[in-house]
Amino acid sequence: MAEQEPTAEQLQQYAAENEETGCPVNYKPPAMKSLKELQEMDQEDESLRKYKQALLGQVCVNADEKAPNVQVTKMKLLCDDAPQPLVLDLTGDLEKLKKQPFTLKEGVDYRVEITFKVNKEIVSGLKYCHQIYRKGVKVDKLDFMVGSYGPRAEEYTTVTSVEEAPKGMIARGCYTVKSKFTDDDKTDHLSWEWTLSIKKDWKD
Repeated sequence: MAEQEPTAEQLQQYAAENEETGCPVNYKPPAMKSLKELQEMDQEDESLRKYKQALLGQVCVNADEKAPNVQVTKMKLLCDDAPQPLVLDLTGDLEKLKKQPFTLKEGVDYRVEITFKVNKEIVSGLKYCHQIYRKGVKVDKLDFMVGSYGPRAEEYTTVTSVEEAPKGMIARGCYTVKSKFTDDDKTDHLSWEWTLSIKKDWKD
């Protein structure tokens, strides 16, 4: 039996049910200092110097000055029920991602895992955001605070809180997801668009 397409009114109602009504956070990030400035501060305080070394680790700064400070390399949907890994390579042609939909069974719990690298300077207040659209109507969103990270040779990974896939006959279908990896300075480290297909079962 063909899936029932939702009406505009049903989409608006679904969006309203998912709208978060949290209070605004009055947070002002501190002035950014370079890695060199942080390392040179308070050199006379031995305990503080050791603390910063433990916090920053053995920093490996990327020698390529043209490389971006933050590189987002991979996105993965983590779902215990998924029959196979759901992975997007974010280092290639991002336009192709729109034609490679993720399929999720309706109602399952999932989380988003982002893999990224910091190359040169400490970055403050990294955040992963996405907005989900159905037929041009925004029906859901996610804002996840990742944190502050310093440069190193190895990649970092971060995992969002648990999300529930839409469920019900009206909810089944294709969704457009617009994702962004940003920070306190509102730097757009990477924006990408992908497709989420909600089905009654994994093999539908």
